[in-house]
Amino acid sequence: MSSQQKRPQAKAGTAVRLIKTLFSFYPVLLPAVVVCLLVAAMSSSFGSVFLQGALQIVTEFGESGNWAAAQPEVFRLVATLAAVYLVGVCASLFWNRAMAIITQGSLEKLREKLFNHMQDLPISYFDTHQRGDVMSHYTNDIDAIRQMISQSLPNLFQTCVVLVTVFVIMLYFSVWMCLVIVAGVAFMVFMTKVLGGNSARFFVAQQRELGVVEGQVEEIMNGQKVVKAFCHEQAAERDFDAFNEHLFEVSQKANMYGNILMPVLMNIGNLIYVVVALVGGLLLALGTPNVSLSGMALSIAVVVPFLNMTKQFCGQIGQISMQINAVVMGLAGADRIFALIDEAPEADEGYVTLVNLGVENGELVETEKRTGLWGWKHPHHDGTMTYTPLRGDVRMEHVDFGYTPNHQVLYDVSVYAKPGQKVAFVGATGAGKTTITNLINRFYDIADGKIRYDGINVNKICKADLRRSLGVVLQDVNLFTGTVMDNIRYGKLDATDDECIAAAKLAGADDFITRLPDGYATMLTGNGAQLSQGQRQLISIARAAVADPPAMILDEATSSIDTRTEAIVQKGMDALMQGRTTFVIAHRLSTVRNSDVIICLDHGHVIERGNHDELIAKKGYYYQLYTGAFELE
Repeated sequence: MSSQQKRPQAKAGTAVRLIKTLFSFYPVLLPAVVVCLLVAAMSSSFGSVFLQGALQIVTEFGESGNWAAAQPEVFRLVATLAAVYLVGVCASLFWNRAMAIITQGSLEKLREKLFNHMQDLPISYFDTHQRGDVMSHYTNDIDAIRQMISQSLPNLFQTCVVLVTVFVIMLYFSVWMCLVIVAGVAFMVFMTKVLGGNSARFFVAQQRELGVVEGQVEEIMNGQKVVKAFCHEQAAERDFDAFNEHLFEVSQKANMYGNILMPVLMNIGNLIYVVVALVGGLLLALGTPNVSLSGMALSIAVVVPFLNMTKQFCGQIGQISMQINAVVMGLAGADRIFALIDEAPEADEGYVTLVNLGVENGELVETEKRTGLWGWKHPHHDGTMTYTPLRGDVRMEHVDFGYTPNHQVLYDVSVYAKPGQKVAFVGATGAGKTTITNLINRFYDIADGKIRYDGINVNKICKADLRRSLGVVLQDVNLFTGTVMDNIRYGKLDATDDECIAAAKLAGADDFITRLPDGYATMLTGNGAQLSQGQRQLISIARAAVADPPAMILDEATSSIDTRTEAIVQKGMDALMQGRTTFVIAHRLSTVRNSDVIICLDHGHVIERGNHDELIAKKGYYYQLYTGAFELE
């Protein structure tokens, strides 16, 4: 079960972590925004104070009829109010512009952090997660965070500041009427907890189900040929409808609870307003002494602005309910993103590195020059350094392995490949052929046994250096958007055009590449959709050839090539494998006949080994495969 599936709802710690992350991205600008939000929120709250002052002036000077004496007070009041609002407008302008920078900048950094961490994840993560669900982190989850950062969080923060400010002012005016507000707010909080809690739970589920649906869409798109070949369109539609229906159900419930909350709170707010008006009028009629922080007597100059603040206070609570849904969705997206970032990166305890070697005074030494001689730099605890020439001697000794603890795949497997040897693995699907090659380059780590490379335990070799010494041609070809030349150069990023062309000729790809519209400059898109499967595989082989590694892994490298093309490719591959340790996996026994060693596997066990003639003479498993008594599945 993935970490995202283990988290049914976003945790409170996600909000704290997200805020800390934002502050780490913008340690100066974000605090400045917070200050401006405070200023803007407080300035909008002081209107009621000035309303009370205006009413008091009208009351005092209206009784005397001396309006001329009131003019300086009115002017001072209006000027002060204008200044306060002007400061608020400037603060609002700044934080709005700054939040645009913070929002897009933070999303850029989050995407970068997400992508960089994804490069450090082990192959096992991608084997157990749908690509569409992984892509959903960059689309749905990032977009949910964008809405929360750019709109919901600033509005929520500003609203909370206004609530606190208004409540303090109301206490300043009248404690009795504030008690009515407190009782009403307690009821509002209760309704928010009931309705908002259900809304939050379903919004989190919605965010998760979006990833599931995108994973299903991506899977069907990749297998569209298979879907059509087996007339599986209606079944695919039914499967998608099931996922889509589940998404609809959680989304519908999330929005239902979310949409109900706002009207409920607004009506409760209207009810509070009416009750406050009744209580205020009753207190005035009874002549009840006013209890307030200001010490002012209860009068119409107090009740009217208090009612105005009551409406503002309840309206702000309604605004909070509007932001809750977006905040919950944003936190759900952040929780999924942090879950991926928290995935343990691929462990690499290796300390032996691959370096260029030169010879000085008859001894091997490290050099920065490209000498064509590679070796392993092996530091020791006593401070000494050993340099071992890279020869391609690979040995697996009594290896056990399983992709999961409860499902063992390999049993006591021992394989010995001397430098320059061609070792072929033969066996039915699921016998463990590809698994062995995955262990050699440490896509997975073994459960028991040893794998040695030039006499060094591969666990001591840095994974990047280990993989740099191994050229890989896989059955499933991946070509990237770019020119043919760029795709060949992917095997060695600093390769010259001449080196890429030489590698293409070696692989037998030069002939068809030169006949493309733009030759090596032809743009490839959609995983090289304009090329045949065989042509794509030839480019993949050329990519491995330009890397010029001392060891090669060919995993069904010619399985997608027709017999005529295979003869051309085989000739190039023989030249490519010359002098290199090569591991070959092939269903076509014709491609492994000239191997130095052929290893037959059956359900994770090595059952036969030897060259072609030796195995034919034994008249065992390989003999029956070769003569057609058995067929590979």
